[in-house]
Amino acid sequence: MQRVLLSLALAGVLVTPVALATDGPDLTLYRSNDNSLFQSGAQSIDSGYAVIREQRNLGYAKGAQDLTIGNLPSYLEPEAVTLSFGSDHVKVLSQRLLLSQGHNGALIGQIGKQVSVIGDNGQTLVQGQLESVGHDGSLVIGGDVFGPTVVQQYSAVKLLNGEIGGGSRLIVHVQADNDGHSNAVLTYPTHGLGWRAAYTATLQPGNSCRMRLRAQASIANRSGRDWNDADIKLVAGQPNIGGNNGGPRPAMMSFRAKSEAAPMPQQGTLDAYRTFALPGSVDLPDNSVTLTPLYAPRMLDCQRTWTFENGNAWTPSRPMTNASMDANATQGAIASVLQFQAPDTLPEGHMRVLTADKDGALEFIGEGSVADTPEHAQVRLTLGSAFDLRAQRERTSFNYDKAERRIDEGFRITLTNTGDNARTVSVIEHPTRWTQWTLTSSSEQPARQTPDTLEFHVDVPAHGTATLDYAVRYQWTSAED
Repeated sequence: MQRVLLSLALAGVLVTPVALATDGPDLTLYRSNDNSLFQSGAQSIDSGYAVIREQRNLGYAKGAQDLTIGNLPSYLEPEAVTLSFGSDHVKVLSQRLLLSQGHNGALIGQIGKQVSVIGDNGQTLVQGQLESVGHDGSLVIGGDVFGPTVVQQYSAVKLLNGEIGGGSRLIVHVQADNDGHSNAVLTYPTHGLGWRAAYTATLQPGNSCRMRLRAQASIANRSGRDWNDADIKLVAGQPNIGGNNGGPRPAMMSFRAKSEAAPMPQQGTLDAYRTFALPGSVDLPDNSVTLTPLYAPRMLDCQRTWTFENGNAWTPSRPMTNASMDANATQGAIASVLQFQAPDTLPEGHMRVLTADKDGALEFIGEGSVADTPEHAQVRLTLGSAFDLRAQRERTSFNYDKAERRIDEGFRITLTNTGDNARTVSVIEHPTRWTQWTLTSSSEQPARQTPDTLEFHVDVPAHGTATLDYAVRYQWTSAED
């Protein structure tokens, strides 16, 4: 088919005005627990949540007209998109969102950018600003005094500068009192963006437990477009997002000037949530995960413990007198645990723990989840099961006196350590036959005792074993039978 180039005279032809981004956008990102947002992949993801505020320079003529705003992300919430001109001279009458779907989605995302249209034999057909993309793929390229050009047959479109962006666009029908330009503020929520905290704890050499804590924000962009020169605020906490609620709605606000860069994010509060405003501007390319510091690295005291826990805390509805309960000997793994006091507010995230091997190389020894933690609160991470430590639990005595409504029961826990270092193992037991019980004997004094828990600290020598024996008595009344 013959290539068609149509040059339109300027007089009598109305070309849809196009909005161009000026300064970098403001992004408020909410925490996401969806791992798929942070994994590799080329497609956009309908997950995560962010509120975007960006400035667009809009040119308009007197009267009613449509303004096209391009290069928007793939998963906007249409009902929450707002456009503010900051002037009563331009009024928004209606708006509609065209999502980046179909084979023209990538081209639609380049509206407002300088492009070069290439023909079948590789020659340049026309250069200029991409004004619009038709349903049939035809292009309107902005021109000079001779007017814009419509291109219906071509082989490729090249960007003269910048990166390929998303394909959604917003058509806004406005009424203007006069000709002019305005730096309007476009505000909208979108998916495909989110963040979570990423912590690394490096254990230091020596007999005492010391660790170097590095706290970073892991920011994922799977929104379908790049975000360049962005001012970013991170929200810690979990507002309701999704369903009919739709998450926090953006408020109309003026576009703020960029502040001087600070060495670390500035903490603040947003209602009942904690915020972290990143210093300076950040680029978030599409399909990327960006790491940026939350706090300066710091040295902390910590505790390494090894834990063997049997059962869990629960309350039976009546005394459990079955003799077969806990009658068989069991073997179990001993968990490796790291504890420390939060030096500051720690948003929810994951923590990787490293330690130096004999050759000096840092090696991974486990990871765990960190919940939202206030300053000075305790953080406890279970890193995994120790290879050199094992536990065996067996019942040593059982006596049920039905007339006296009493049970006496004893247990022995044997701890084995095949490693080169002595360990102190926390043995945690939960007497579960009934709520009323007393400790009648033990080979070690309990380090902690609550209505449903006994905890003992047992020293286990290197290449050796240690034994804990204890007994409890349950008692109840006739009304509790």
